Amino acid sequence: MNIGKASLPDRTIVRIAAHLPDLIVYGDFTPERPSMEYFDGILMFVDISGFTAMTEKFSTAMYMDRGAEQLVDILNRHISVIVEKVLIFGGDILKFAGDALLALWKVERKQLKNFITVVVKCSLEIHGVFENQESEEGLDIRVKIGLSAGHIKKLVFGDEKSYFLVIGQAVEDVRFAESMAQMNDTILSPNCWQLCDRSVIEIERIPDQRAVKVNFLKLPPDYNFDEFFMRCMAHLDYYPSGDHKNILRLASTLESDPQLEISLQKYIMRSILKQIDDKQLKGYLSELRPVTIVFVNLQFKGQEAAGDIGQAIQDSSVYIDSVLKNFKGQINKVFMFDKGCSFLCVFGFPGEKAPDEITHALESAVVIFDYCSQIFKIKVVSIGVASGTVFCGIVGHSVRHEYTGMIGCFTSGWNRGVQSCSCPSHCKVVGQKVNIAARMMVCYPGIVTCDSVTYSNCSLPSYFFKELPKRHMKGVAEPEPVYQCLGLNEKVLFGMSSLSCNRQEDYPLLGRNKEIRLFLHNMKEFLLSQSSKVLMFEGVSGYGKSQLVSELGYLAQAEDHRVIAIGLTKVSIHWYFHTIQLLMASVLGLDTCKHYKERQHNLEETVKNYLDEKLYCILNDIFHVQFPLTREACTMTGAKKEDKIEALFMNVLKETSKDEKLIFIIDEAQYIDITSWEFLEKLIQKLNVFLIMSLSPFTNTPCQSAIAIMKNRNTTYIIIGEISSKDIRSKVCLDLNVASIPKELEMYLVEGSCGIPFYCEELLKNLDHHKVLIVHQYQPEEKSKVSWHALFKNYTKPQMNINLFSFSSKEDRIKVCDIAPGVRLKNMSPPSTLKEISLVQLDSMSLSQQMLVRCAAIIGQTFTTALLFEILPCWNMKMMVEALATLVQSSIFYCFQSQKELRLAAKRRGATREVHHRSMALKASSEIEGREEDQPYVLENEVTQCHILRFCKPIMQKTAYELWLKDQKAALHVKCARFLEESAHKCEHCGSGDFIPYHHYAVDIRLNTLDLDTVKKMIHTHGVKRTKEVFTNKERLSKKSDVLTDDLSPEKIGEKILYFFDITLDKITAADEILIPTESCQCQEVLESVLLPLAYHFTVLEELDKALYYYLEIVAGYISLNDNYLAYLHLCEGEKLLQSRKHDKSWCHTFESAIFYTLKGQEEKIGSASPANLLPLLIMADLQLGLCLPLQVLCPLSFHDASEFCTGNSKQLPGFRAHGMWQLIKDPNRHCFVLQRLTVALFLKNRYQKMMEVMDWMWSFASVEEHAISQGLFYDICLDILLYGGFIYRTFEECLEFINDQEDNKILKFHSGLLLALYSDVAIWFARQEQWENFQVFYNRAKKLVQRKTPSVLYCSGFSKFMECQVLCLQKQIQDQMENVQDIGVELLKTLENLVAQSSTGPIFHPRIYHLMAYVCILMGDEENCNLFLRTALQICDIQGNVLEKIWLTISKKWWYSDKVSEEDSWLQIVLRLPRWSEIQLDENKIKAVEQNKFRFKITIM
Repeated sequence: MNIGKASLPDRTIVRIAAHLPDLIVYGDFTPERPSMEYFDGILMFVDISGFTAMTEKFSTAMYMDRGAEQLVDILNRHISVIVEKVLIFGGDILKFAGDALLALWKVERKQLKNFITVVVKCSLEIHGVFENQESEEGLDIRVKIGLSAGHIKKLVFGDEKSYFLVIGQAVEDVRFAESMAQMNDTILSPNCWQLCDRSVIEIERIPDQRAVKVNFLKLPPDYNFDEFFMRCMAHLDYYPSGDHKNILRLASTLESDPQLEISLQKYIMRSILKQIDDKQLKGYLSELRPVTIVFVNLQFKGQEAAGDIGQAIQDSSVYIDSVLKNFKGQINKVFMFDKGCSFLCVFGFPGEKAPDEITHALESAVVIFDYCSQIFKIKVVSIGVASGTVFCGIVGHSVRHEYTGMIGCFTSGWNRGVQSCSCPSHCKVVGQKVNIAARMMVCYPGIVTCDSVTYSNCSLPSYFFKELPKRHMKGVAEPEPVYQCLGLNEKVLFGMSSLSCNRQEDYPLLGRNKEIRLFLHNMKEFLLSQSSKVLMFEGVSGYGKSQLVSELGYLAQAEDHRVIAIGLTKVSIHWYFHTIQLLMASVLGLDTCKHYKERQHNLEETVKNYLDEKLYCILNDIFHVQFPLTREACTMTGAKKEDKIEALFMNVLKETSKDEKLIFIIDEAQYIDITSWEFLEKLIQKLNVFLIMSLSPFTNTPCQSAIAIMKNRNTTYIIIGEISSKDIRSKVCLDLNVASIPKELEMYLVEGSCGIPFYCEELLKNLDHHKVLIVHQYQPEEKSKVSWHALFKNYTKPQMNINLFSFSSKEDRIKVCDIAPGVRLKNMSPPSTLKEISLVQLDSMSLSQQMLVRCAAIIGQTFTTALLFEILPCWNMKMMVEALATLVQSSIFYCFQSQKELRLAAKRRGATREVHHRSMALKASSEIEGREEDQPYVLENEVTQCHILRFCKPIMQKTAYELWLKDQKAALHVKCARFLEESAHKCEHCGSGDFIPYHHYAVDIRLNTLDLDTVKKMIHTHGVKRTKEVFTNKERLSKKSDVLTDDLSPEKIGEKILYFFDITLDKITAADEILIPTESCQCQEVLESVLLPLAYHFTVLEELDKALYYYLEIVAGYISLNDNYLAYLHLCEGEKLLQSRKHDKSWCHTFESAIFYTLKGQEEKIGSASPANLLPLLIMADLQLGLCLPLQVLCPLSFHDASEFCTGNSKQLPGFRAHGMWQLIKDPNRHCFVLQRLTVALFLKNRYQKMMEVMDWMWSFASVEEHAISQGLFYDICLDILLYGGFIYRTFEECLEFINDQEDNKILKFHSGLLLALYSDVAIWFARQEQWENFQVFYNRAKKLVQRKTPSVLYCSGFSKFMECQVLCLQKQIQDQMENVQDIGVELLKTLENLVAQSSTGPIFHPRIYHLMAYVCILMGDEENCNLFLRTALQICDIQGNVLEKIWLTISKKWWYSDKVSEEDSWLQIVLRLPRWSEIQLDENKIKAVEQNKFRFKITIM
């Protein structure tokens, strides 16, 4: 019995035969249907416990790496053992049902006795395998076995598809035997015990039962079982022997036979046949996916003969198959038990996913129920429908397996408290969710039932269902509601067709301001005009159309407005005049009537003036009333009746519109029936009504009347866009009832939802289901430790101007949301509802397109065509481009020509837009047709030019990624990593080296190992020599006389520095092309396209050393790009990897640890360094960056130290030299700071013409690049101009809008000095305007940032402005005569004096600090010190050449000591006359005049 495992031939017929038992493979393929075959045999039913729980465990797994591949691997490892045992002992596996199987030994009657002994031996060996065995998943796997023997009948039935059943008493006996077994038991049915050799089987009697339990075989000592076994096997026709003795199954040696192949294919499901030729069977079809189950049970009348039952099953199966085929459903299994037959039907198998699947399943269930109930031999038809997440996969052994499903039930509460199943055994073996459908089928016989998930997610109206009373179902502790589906031909119940979404007072409509403005504009036009208006909102499911029209219905209400709102469903389109029927029922007041007599009375009162009483009965079918039939009505033609009804409705509406403005709102308008469209077309032409519709895109071409309405000149057609990230954030806060959420959660939801409200809701539900979110009391920041980690753990708040939350004003009662420790959001598996949407799209693609999408998913959310081509199996470029063009057109991918274009697109959402159908219709049809014919070629050309693509929706990428098996993923990740490694260095502009110098020489992590000569060649090529040439060439070395000595005066030092940079600039300009980059720095593209994917691939591959290497490179790269936020995020990723390797004592790990703490130490130093050490830190940092030196030295030189540098006596300001150098170097991340500091230098000198020229450069740079820091710098200067310049370059409102929009910008958060300056600017503005409440808001924001000291000029600038806020606050306190104000003033003066003494703000800000000190003194009545500080400030201004502050000081001195104070000089008056720059730029006198538009500090002496 020691059968080996020989390699099997890879032929199509062998792969098909592996899905079928020998009973079919070697059977008689008679065309007769149904056909019946009689024989004797032994049946074994093996039930494995533990897999249903394991399926649920995997289906509810949080992360994407816990899915179908692990489940199918564990499941098949155990089932394969059973299959091998059965095959070795000569059995034939008839059917798999999830975690159970039914086996047959087909033998002659006289051999039954001996073969029962063989089968008992087989069952005992199966038990032996599983005894004391526990799987690696911690699940206790055990089996129980039932055996029966006797007469068996094989029934073959079907038409285009064939199915088979084994029926008879032996089938019922084996089910009964298995149901009596406990774990590790083998039970013999009564007939089996009668037929067996009792002398060799030791049994145990079961009380009150004829069945027996097998204990063991009691063979005599001299009994040769092997010889006995071989004699038995000789009686089997298809047991492997002779040359085939080393194989498990003879069918695996079948030779190609086209006729046999065609016959066998009829027994295989469509989705399997599609894959067999591609040899993707086990890989592609093993997955967890949402499906809908329809369980059909047929109970037969009395003791029917097998032939009679067979015909009934035949008729039912043919009809069921035809119905399912229309909606892409399939029969997965057919079972026979208790004289009943059950069909397990599944909607949504791989390749068969369709939109609105649940509705199709319910529709199919109803029509199947109606048909089968009419079949003569069928007594009762019961159908249960359930929806859930399914393991779809190949279960079994390589030589014998089947495609089946085990369904987890995490989408409902049925899984709570499961103990055992009261349903027939065959139900249980295919999973818990199928059990639910079976339980409903058994507990609610004779009707169609569905679970709460199916009810909630179908698109049928609620009045098609009736909630059923709860019944005890064994194994379900807390059953959810069960609903009866009443059918699709029920009469309309008036008053039940309202909008599906009700407006909530405490839940505002978010992100639809543009749509509301369009509505209000159209509403205004409608009220003023005498014509109809139509407003149509189109958007796919999930965009919030129903909530939008509900809000519009509320806004449309007024005293003389009649607003009627209805919601349609999928069935509405099939009913004649249905939409108008609902609208008119509301107009006539019939929707509130409880009885037809009441409706009839109301109708009589309303229509008596418009319709002859003899014709009232034509309204019976429309309004379900019972007017007496008349001869006149019965003799009318159908067309004439329609005309009469239409005329009646028009007259009623015309009369109603005289007193009230009619506003009709129709939700889901794509379901309007054709006759209703025709009526609406006439209605808007004849009467003055306002028609508001929301609809999904039409799946088919709409009718002519619908097209005419869309093209009408009074129609406004709107395509609804996504909502903004701010609105997503506000929505999440509302849904969670919290004041704020963590940034990581915001990023996850914003990216994952793509601005679609429904996506956001489902992602949030999924997080809540997995207990990822923790809601707790808010701890104010002042009570927590101030650090960079604390900074980015800060919560983001909803940007709303209304009170969203019912919280107490006390901070300690405010709730916030956090993420549970250790959770990685980006690795979380998508929720089944969103996965289902992606699967519908995937299954609609060709197999080649599916393969392309799956390969792209391995690379990541964004990928390059070069890398995709590298990993696609056996594709040519033309094939790939054609497939990509199709997928781009289908909105699966976006394509971009550069990373910059990608970044800009990522910041934008698909905005709401208006579509002009009338204008489109006027275009020549030939032109449109020509363009449509050319469109594929245009798209292919576009894809060819674009080398970067991105998934339109992240959910699609995650869904496609989960379809791969683990080994397949690993192989593809390795291919990606090998391809990317060659580009894992800086861009050519920056020397092509490592971001951490010589990093890869110290740590050998490359997959593509290079020899030493190649490495040396790379070193030579990638710029080491170039660096040496630049800095060691004798001609370029500074002469000894150029060295700065201690005895030089400041003037001479300045001259030498400027001379040095003039020479350097000339040399760069005149040098070889190698020194002047031909294009700007591409390092950001390298980080995004190469290093980040590499870190991701190695993390997935669990190559943590390699992943850490690349994360450190990424951190260094982002630091060099001045993006400290992304540097911080990836440093945190690196820290996690470092902690996971903390026990590694290798030299490489020690080196990487040192690199990590060096990078982290830079952040710690930035967070705690004193501004007094600002210039040395800047210079030292820039010396390490080589040519970065001009940024930090030239620009501060523009307004520090020597007056000559600001007088204009030099041929050019140093800042202009820096600007020229950075134009050549082409590094936008530092260029923006050069322009800002140059602008400040010009501003201090009052050189406004030049300053505005530089400001134009800044704005051009900031707007083109959409660079947040550049925009922040620009608006900071705009506010300075408003506050200190005396004119308007950009309005305060524009600046404030930018600050509010960018308040939570991740990059700006790390440039807290810039945020401090912006907040302080706004606070100063509101203080000067005496708007103290607004002042307090921005003052508090600035106050929080003061603690985060950063060594930057921006921080110093912001800090000096913050001190001005404190001074203005003191003035307010004096004015209000607050207590202890004298002490506050003294403390403030001491603080200002310390700032100067410690040089905490830098010398350039000293005049401002002395100015503020002077004002504090004058407020406190200390004129002597006031004059001292004024003189000191003026002296410093003269030394520095600071004209701006000097003028303001002069004005303040005059204002404070003058007896004549004009109200016109108050700031409130000055603001009113501030000119715009465009008004004064051409007039030097006007420019000079604005210098007097300075703020006058108020004098309120204590």
